[in-house]
Amino acid sequence: MIKFVIAGLWLVAVTLGTVIFSFSISGPKTDKAPQPAFFGGLDYVKTDIISVPLMKDDEVYGYFLTRLVYTVEPAVAKTLSLPAEALLVDEVYTYLYANPQIDFADYAKLDLDKIRSGIREAVNKRVGKKLVHDVLIEQIDFLTKAEIRDNTIRRRVSPFEKTEGTEPAPTPVVH
Repeated sequence: MIKFVIAGLWLVAVTLGTVIFSFSISGPKTDKAPQPAFFGGLDYVKTDIISVPLMKDDEVYGYFLTRLVYTVEPAVAKTLSLPAEALLVDEVYTYLYANPQIDFADYAKLDLDKIRSGIREAVNKRVGKKLVHDVLIEQIDFLTKAEIRDNTIRRRVSPFEKTEGTEPAPTPVVH
């Protein structure tokens, strides 16, 4: 009889030890993993398409179109009295008008890194704190006035209108 009691206590102790060990191994880790080094802990502000008319010799020669993403410090962004996107769009306009030497028509000489860092520094200087950590370009285009005019004319011409060198479209028959 004593042998059965000792064997029962042994089984209970082994089972209890196994359960405690398995729970301690599978429990949550107390060590926090470090945040990712590439923009960890930052918020992303995505702008709508920004269209900036570019001037040369007191005349609009084209339009700079872009969609940007800014990485901003959340704590600093919360302290702003106006939306971060409005401030960022204003700085894009200000930067492009303050730097008329940027020639978007000449893609070979266009330095995107200089434009991105210039916008970032201008925003941070205006806020007085490091708000923007990086400027990411999602989309960038440049359209001359002639390209816009051509696109507008193409949209106005209907497929049913007679064009030079083609036959007119047949008149639809209504039953």
